[in-house]
Amino acid sequence: MLAAWLEVDGVADLLGRASEVSGTDLVAHGTTSDAETIRDTAVAQPLLVATALASLRAVLEAPPGADLAQAVPGRVDAAAGHSVGELAAAAVAGVLRDEEALALVAVRGAAMARAAAATPTGMSAVLGGDPDEVLARLETLGLVPANVNGGGQVVAAGTLEALAALTAEPPTRARVLPLQVAGAFHTSHMAPAVDELAAAAAGVAPRDPAVTLLGNADGAVVSTGADALDRLVAQVARPVRWDLCQATLADLGVTGLLEVAPGGVLTGLARRTLPGVETVALKSPADLDAARDLVRRHAGGAQPSPSTTTQESTS
Repeated sequence: MLAAWLEVDGVADLLGRASEVSGTDLVAHGTTSDAETIRDTAVAQPLLVATALASLRAVLEAPPGADLAQAVPGRVDAAAGHSVGELAAAAVAGVLRDEEALALVAVRGAAMARAAAATPTGMSAVLGGDPDEVLARLETLGLVPANVNGGGQVVAAGTLEALAALTAEPPTRARVLPLQVAGAFHTSHMAPAVDELAAAAAGVAPRDPAVTLLGNADGAVVSTGADALDRLVAQVARPVRWDLCQATLADLGVTGLLEVAPGGVLTGLARRTLPGVETVALKSPADLDAARDLVRRHAGGAQPSPSTTTQESTS
């Protein structure tokens, strides 16, 4: 995941500092750790946020040590993050400094890992099917639509027994794919983690967004730093409405969408739900030239410049 990025100027130093702030050896986890290790959400979450921020810094060629938000205005007009990606999006929008986002995600990941260990739970993607029938089936089984992603994709979360029943008897014309995650994120099973994250967030002084920032809960534009921070805490136990975030991006008139590393999933959804919006996914440093070209061509014109999206591994 990170081996190629470490060859990009400045990235190794950035990830080294991110490791210190988060208390996690992100370089080792991004290069040599096995899948079982990275599946631990206490590892995965800091790794995802650090990679997102480092890759965007590489695109914008932000000076080392400088606040990322200083490189964003005029080049990125809107930021949105899927689940844990919302912390990275808050840093892109200037609500949080990089170090604050990394410190909070370390608390978030560890707290959610503890909450997940309390009860065997998980998540499964439901692809296709009639939307109303899918939601009705989840309700019958006591499952939560934890991620409503648009493009015919809903992620169900709950007990392993209920997820097994969903797999055994899926909704008509739908496929169910179990996800390799630690627990039922964005459900009431994560309530204990909300309290832990709230205590950590109480020590942060958020700034108001410098660019348009969208909230996971409803796709709304978040106007104040205080509201953004409150939403970051609450969303740990609330569903992600990525479908509504994409609808807002369409309403804003966004013409280009850059998905920061590890990219791929959200641009795939955007191709189905945001026709006509040009997308670039940062899957490796080989995509940096295309990303910079996207920013250059879409920024500063009559239409808004590109939006930046960040994701979590559950999307």
